[in-house]
Formats: sequence, structure tokens, C-alpha cells
Amino acid sequence: MAELDVQVVSQDRAVWSGTAKAIRGRTIEGDMGILPGHTPVLALLSSGELVIEPVEGAPVRAHLNGGFFSVDSDRVTVVADDAQLVTD
Repeated sequence: MAELDVQVVSQDRAVWSGTAKAIRGRTIEGDMGILPGHTPVLALLSSGELVIEPVEGAPVRAHLNGGFFSVDSDRVTVVADDAQLVTD
């Protein structure tokens, strides 16, 4: 099974990293979902929720305020102006 290598960072710290089955986030052009094998993309993020579906465990949610994410060769890098993990 193909996986995504995901790194989420804010301006001042690493927020989350690991392998995932999928990731969803809000760009300035609308919501975008990424699965393994996605074509390369660079997108600007708007404020909203990022949802990561890790290979193991419950979904991880983070609230982001701006930034960008890039996808290339199943590697997803999210660089947010500000990012906070959401806990239930």
C-alpha cells in the first residue's frame, strides 16, 4: 500500500510528521485532498482545518492560518504561518 510522507511545520516549530493514507486541507481556491500518487502541486493555504489520516491511529486535525503545502513524489510538506493541533 502506498503512503504519504507528511511533514507539518509552523514558523517556529514542527507540528506533526509521519506516514499517512490521505490528507485534506483548505487552499485559497477551495478544499483539496491528497492521496498517494497525486501529481506534484504547490498550493497556498487559507485559514481552516487540515485533516491527516495516518496509516495507523485516529485522524489528526490541525487548525492552520495561512501558509502553503507542496506535494511531490508522495511527500507532502505543509508550512503554515501558524498551526495548532486540535484535541478533542
